Amino acid sequence: MMSAASKSAGLNKTVRQHYLSLAQGAVCLVTYIWIDETGENLKCKTKTLNTEPAGLQDIPEWATAWSTDGRLVEVLLIPVRMFRDPFILDPNKLVLCEVLDSNRVPIGSNQRSQCDKIMEEVKEFQPWFGMEQEYTLFDLDGQLIGWLPRESQETQGFNRVVAGRLYGRNICISHCKACLYAGVKICGTNAEAIPGQWEFQVGPCEGTEIGDHLWVARYILHRVCEDFGVIASLDPKPSGVNSGTSGCHTNFSTKEMRGEGGLKHIEESIQRLSKRHSQHLRVYDPHGGQDNIHRLTGLSSTSHFHEFSTATACRDVSVRIPVHVSQKGCGYLEDRRPASNCDPYAVIRALAETCLLSTTEEDEDGSV
Repeated sequence: MMSAASKSAGLNKTVRQHYLSLAQGAVCLVTYIWIDETGENLKCKTKTLNTEPAGLQDIPEWATAWSTDGRLVEVLLIPVRMFRDPFILDPNKLVLCEVLDSNRVPIGSNQRSQCDKIMEEVKEFQPWFGMEQEYTLFDLDGQLIGWLPRESQETQGFNRVVAGRLYGRNICISHCKACLYAGVKICGTNAEAIPGQWEFQVGPCEGTEIGDHLWVARYILHRVCEDFGVIASLDPKPSGVNSGTSGCHTNFSTKEMRGEGGLKHIEESIQRLSKRHSQHLRVYDPHGGQDNIHRLTGLSSTSHFHEFSTATACRDVSVRIPVHVSQKGCGYLEDRRPASNCDPYAVIRALAETCLLSTTEEDEDGSV
């Protein structure tokens, strides 16, 4: 039975098109996007500018309310990356913002500022990142879309093309097209293991850019889902799912790894990662590892939470060397531990600190 909320989700789309087609003159609508107090969710609001901004220098800072210690304070939204708006189209913009307090100090959940400092330290290595964002689709009643009663759940199958076993392809395609229009570096999509579960990939990007593009891709995903009357969950262990989890596998390389003989550098980085396993897990989900405890069970192509493992062409390990990388002798490593709701800035900062700024002698006492 469809709820009133689900029915109403599609009622305004045709009417809305009339208003979207109205001329807006020379002004430009800029939607400011920022990460909220939890470090997991996004917020936004829109400002009208008199002309289309040519770059970030033309977009003013803005203030907003921020909840801290049970009270509301005013914080600053600082534009850091601009995109085209795929919802109300050119000349309108989306702009990702950092959040600073009234003293212009990065606040609480703002991981980007510290990440940017680390990326400046390691820029000589030319670190590239790619992130594989998995998500699960629910209707507005909290039911997984397209699923049979719980006692009859079946798998969707990776990359499958079967009517009646695959749900949400229109959302996946619409999201991909919207990201491409916006200028997000989305590089692929695929169906995942359980019905209504999908993945998109962002990258390769150098340094902090990957975090900017992934967060805006997440924003676009949630907006697309609004239009379809569904919810995209980034929960690593989606509610009501008997099997299957969601991650954000992260691919990492340096210019040495990508060059001839790079496999040696990949293996050295994996050795460093093995010595800081628990520290990485604490920053690979927003709850200090509590989400990954339920996700990393050794089942459903995951590794074990308490044990570091690595292998070539194997997907139930902590860090994988893809088979084509092994055969070519250079390329990248894949860290399969980050959860689907991770903060990408925290993930790539940890990878850079461990692989590029630590020494092989450091052990589990090393900080991340």
